[in-house]
Amino acid sequence: MFVQQLDPVADSLSLSALVAALPLVTVLVLLGGVRMRAHYAGPIGLVVAALVACLPYGMPVGQALSSAVQGALFGLFPIMWIVVNALWVYRMTVRTDHFDVLRRSFGRLSDDPRVQALVIAFCFGALLEALAGFGAPVAICSVMLVALGFDPVRAAVVALVANTAPVAFGAMATPVVTLAQVTGLPLDSVASVVGRQTPLLALVVPLLLVALVDGRRGLRETWAPALACGVAFAVAQFTVSNYLSVQLADIAAALVGAAVLVAMPAARRPAEEPVRAAVLTGVRSDDLDREDARPEVLRAYAPYALIVAIFSIAQIGPVKDLLAKATRTFDWPFLDVAAPDGKPVGANVFSLPLIATGGTLVLVAGVATVVVLGVTARDAVREWTATVHELRHAILTVTSVLALAYVMNLSGQAASIGHFVAAAGAGLAFLSPVLGWFGVAVSGSDTSANALFGALQVTAAHESGLSPDLLAAANSSGGVLGKMISPQNLTIACAAVGLKGREGDLLRKVLPWSLALLLVMCLIVVAQSSFLLSWMLP
Repeated sequence: MFVQQLDPVADSLSLSALVAALPLVTVLVLLGGVRMRAHYAGPIGLVVAALVACLPYGMPVGQALSSAVQGALFGLFPIMWIVVNALWVYRMTVRTDHFDVLRRSFGRLSDDPRVQALVIAFCFGALLEALAGFGAPVAICSVMLVALGFDPVRAAVVALVANTAPVAFGAMATPVVTLAQVTGLPLDSVASVVGRQTPLLALVVPLLLVALVDGRRGLRETWAPALACGVAFAVAQFTVSNYLSVQLADIAAALVGAAVLVAMPAARRPAEEPVRAAVLTGVRSDDLDREDARPEVLRAYAPYALIVAIFSIAQIGPVKDLLAKATRTFDWPFLDVAAPDGKPVGANVFSLPLIATGGTLVLVAGVATVVVLGVTARDAVREWTATVHELRHAILTVTSVLALAYVMNLSGQAASIGHFVAAAGAGLAFLSPVLGWFGVAVSGSDTSANALFGALQVTAAHESGLSPDLLAAANSSGGVLGKMISPQNLTIACAAVGLKGREGDLLRKVLPWSLALLLVMCLIVVAQSSFLLSWMLP
């Protein structure tokens, strides 16, 4: 048995924490300073984590390697298993031209560009985030806005800012699932707190979007539909994440928000020509006026309806119990780790949910999509393999970062940093979202930031007397606000709308909003840690 130590370096907690931070510092410097690609920085950081674990922390080499393999496996299944299958469904809609049908359908919901921005960037973007995440919403929504006539820079900024409120529950709740896994906290308890933080962002973001599209006039003329959309989104995200299904939180929020938005009379009112002339300064796609047959429109919406239906059925009590029977739980080989208090850690036992996991359910929906869209079996397999190839760098990044996180957590490195950071006391409530924000800003992924800093937040919370659920959730909720300034997302946005090399221009436009919303989230967490908003917590 390997027993974790908090201060193995010269019996000093501060020196031990400094050494333990080397893997994180390595990754952050390589990404932010050297500008190395994430799929190179992640494995290098993993090597540093393994060296720190084996040398100053005294973890046996075999156990360090075993913990890294467990983290990498968790990165592959269920994390990337969800992303691959979700993006596969999207690729099939593109292959059969049903994605273009969907784009034209959105364009006909309203001719007001400010409302179109809400429908596409906020609502549909949230749906894409729920299904795939990892940059897909920014790329797809910005392209759709450009096709409607938006200036490329404005389209990219709107798509980046909109990709905030749904991120924590994105990719079938992958970030919060990862957070629960690396912290050992129950998924429901972590998700319920996140579901009482990010909905507050949803109240603000739609109003911010119409202001970005059309300035004060946009806010003055379309504040009612924007606020209605935000309130509907927030209520749905809170309700579903707390009481129904974590995986369905963003899907429900996106659908409810869109339904309320298009039902508002102000949203359906034709936009005045000066507004359209001021906002739509780009080149409009030639096929927007094409009429699509009703059956084709229904088929374009079918893949998303199938995912919602299959996930809903999977939440039914007897069905959920039946699917859970396929879960395999076993002692992880070559791993026998105890916490500093001598108690075995939870990672010694590994759970593998073969069917009751988001990726498998999306795969089932994908197979149904193949039938509905009329895709041949050969083409469907070809698209799936092409999706894996497209995501190869993301797969390497996620698996290496999670392997790094598991090595740090199981060797005791995260615990050392957490105990040291706990000296901030009550100030941790303010700093927690900042840590998540910084992690996502550098890595581009709320999942990666949760894997890196989740255990650290919980350890610090225990030492400072704050709620572990609150600080863990704050890491994810603060992280979503770093998404819009991450180099990964900025590059994706620029590539999607033809602004190659202008990432700096986009950064200057979105950074003030990222910092302003981060400050709001920090104040929310501070209030939730005190008597002011403690009643909000479960």
